[in-house]
Amino acid sequence: MSVNAQVHLSNENNKKSDKQLKPLFPKREDCSHVSCYCEENVWKLCQDVSLRVPEELDRCYVVFISNPCRTVPLWKQRAGREEDRLVIWDYHVIFLYSWDNKTCLVYDLDSELPFPTFFHKYVTETFRTDQVLKSDFHRFFRVVPVKTFLQHFASDRRHMKRPDGSWIKPPPPYPAISTPGECKIIIVVLCERIQLK
Repeated sequence: MSVNAQVHLSNENNKKSDKQLKPLFPKREDCSHVSCYCEENVWKLCQDVSLRVPEELDRCYVVFISNPCRTVPLWKQRAGREEDRLVIWDYHVIFLYSWDNKTCLVYDLDSELPFPTFFHKYVTETFRTDQVLKSDFHRFFRVVPVKTFLQHFASDRRHMKRPDGSWIKPPPPYPAISTPGECKIIIVVLCERIQLK
């Protein structure tokens, strides 16, 4: 049974309950998505929640995934070419909705798993285990509350440009995301760390 079907069933069974699990986003196809700009795709998801259902913001998180070698293997990614859809990204960013202490949903626009996917299923199928991986491929995680992410994230997109100034992948059609002031969440291009200033 899909997450959306389970959410619908839960809503039908708990009509008397004030707090019901509901998907934050209607469909994957209705969300802003530009290939290879996962942090901006997630920023757009965060912005959407802040405009439509701001009361849910405190339950939402952004997760940065990277490592010092810029080699993080993720399975079940739409960009993957083999049967298991393995991709090695320099970093990846996903959106979490922690509905309660027992239920957490993952929204990953680059995954071929359902949108959303329950946390345990996502972790099991996307990350698998570090035990069989060389240390260069171990994943590091940084979890940031959505409110903090919206206030401080900025990207000038320079990590997507070649030395000659041409784009590695075409940028989103909207202007680069910026914030007032000096505070920014930075994805360090050399991936020595994911830093929150």
